[in-house]
Amino acid sequence: MERITKQSTAILNAIHAAQRPLLAPEILEAAALEVPGMGMATVYRNIKSLVDNGMLTTVYLPGENPRYEPSHHHHHHHFHCTRCDKVFDVHDCPGDMQQLAPKGFTVESHEITLYGVCETCKLSPPPPSA
Repeated sequence: MERITKQSTAILNAIHAAQRPLLAPEILEAAALEVPGMGMATVYRNIKSLVDNGMLTTVYLPGENPRYEPSHHHHHHHFHCTRCDKVFDVHDCPGDMQQLAPKGFTVESHEITLYGVCETCKLSPPPPSA
């Protein structure tokens, strides 16, 4: 395992503080408060190392750039706000998906993403239409 640098510590701190999966630009914005002058290349290099070392997990949503969250999370799903584009953890799971599979098929894993409007966006007026 590579040594933990102040940059990787700032990235981990940013992700833990957010308590939700973050895009690389969101990580940069938060981590740069702790390590001024940090650039996007540094963020991506450290993210790769943290993922390779098992400290971060990549969250993939269809048609979206990857987001990152701590690896220690148990099985969970995500809520994607269609207004602010933020992704939040959903800690409940409907459980066994085998009943949804075609007869004779075996479910080995599943991912569920809910789409809608988060609490913050729900309380603010929607942006004007273009």
